[in-house]
This record gives sequence, structure tokens and C-alpha cells, in this order.
Amino acid sequence: MAGNIMLEVVTPDKAVVSEEAQIVVAPGEYGEFGVLIGHTSFLTTLKIGMLRYKDSGGAERIVFVNGGFAEVLPDKVTILAESADRRRDIDMDRAKAALKRAEERLAEVSRREDFNFRRAEIALQRAVTRIKIGEARRGTA
Repeated sequence: MAGNIMLEVVTPDKAVVSEEAQIVVAPGEYGEFGVLIGHTSFLTTLKIGMLRYKDSGGAERIVFVNGGFAEVLPDKVTILAESADRRRDIDMDRAKAALKRAEERLAEVSRREDFNFRRAEIALQRAVTRIKIGEARRGTA
């Protein structure tokens, strides 16, 4: 089926993406899923990961998403993320500092009884994903 689907990526703070896409591939909680125009409607949770899409001109775009929800309709995909950044907007110094902090927190696990391992693990996952996206083919959105 020819045509584009509308993609909206929003967070509590901002609209990150609002444009037509040829295809959208998102990190679903139970696996990656792809959406084309005319897709069956569904709602799902997202995990921390990389949202990829081809814009209306065919260029690949990548967005970091920090969990959230995806609503898929036949003509529109709406991503409601806790936070999200286009690849070009990822601050690599900040992401690397977050990675270092998360690694240090995880190293403390054996020394503290009140340590929140899951929180540190999620922080590490966010940092690693941002760095991976930020380092991949810099210069594109």
C-alpha cells in the first residue's frame, strides 16, 4: 500500500517529531514492531530504545525513546514517551557522564543494603542507548 503515515513523538515537555513517514519501527516492550500506512490499530508499551523511521523523502531518522506507549492507527502513529531525543539532539558529554554515574552506582551494589539496583540498571540502559544512537552516523536526524 503506497502512502505515508503521520508520526507524532511527544513527551510531557515537548513535541519531538511531527511529520509524515514511509515506515516507523519502534522498540515495543515485547519486541520491535514496524508500521506502514493502513496498519491495524493497536496500543502497546515501549521499552528504552531506538525509534527508527524513514521520512517522506526516504531518509532514515532515529529518535531515542525512554519507554512510554505507542498508539497505532491506520493513518497515524503516536508515541507518548517519558523522554525522547532526536539523534542530532543527544548531548554526548551528558550521556557519557550519565553512563559513568550509572556504572559507579552499580559498582556499589555489594556495599549497600538499601541500593536500588533496578533504578541504576535503567539509568545505565538509557545512557548506553543514547550513546549508541549518538555515535551512529552523526550528522543525520
